[in-house]
Formats: sequence, structure tokens, C-alpha cells
Amino acid sequence: MIFITAKFRILPQYADDWPAIARDFTLATRAEPGCLWFDWSRSVEDPTEYVLVEAFRDGAAGAAHVQSDHFKTAQRTLPPHLAETPRIVNFDVPQDDWSELGEMAVQR
Repeated sequence: MIFITAKFRILPQYADDWPAIARDFTLATRAEPGCLWFDWSRSVEDPTEYVLVEAFRDGAAGAAHVQSDHFKTAQRTLPPHLAETPRIVNFDVPQDDWSELGEMAVQR
């Protein structure tokens, strides 16, 4: 799978509204057949920072994502709300889902 984490620093006046601003892009991406997950989290230390954790089945699914109409729309509509260019970490990982964190295993 292609595993991607990106940090988005949002202009302060848009930070509280970011989930709504990115909603159409988020929903369209989650509907892609090759999308495994596409989840936003907000920093507890910096309210203007959101982290996007996303995964795609393989390179072809990742390529389809960046070539999609909704990605092209997001390239136009999201940057005006950003304080800086997002930063990204992108890896090809030999698995297709989350693994358990054995060091914190829950025994019930």
C-alpha cells in the first residue's frame, strides 16, 4: 500500500472551519475504489495544524487519486486557506491495513 502522512498549516481565520472546507475533497477521496483510508486529525498543541493520514491500495490507486477531478479541484480551492505548502511523508508499505501495536496489547 501507499501510506501518506501530510501536515497542513491552515491560516488562523480558517482553522476551525477546515473540516468543512476540505469536506468535498475528503468524501470524494474516501469514495475512490483504491482508497484504504483518508483521515484528518487536528494538533492538540497547534490549532492551525491538521495532519492527514491516508493510504491507497497501490501505486496505481495513488496515481488515480492525484489525477482525479476532485484532486484537481482541491489544488485550486484548498491552497487559499493554507499558511504554507503542506509537508508530506510518503512510503510504499508491504501491508494492506493497520498492524497491532503489540507493546500496548489490550488483554480482555
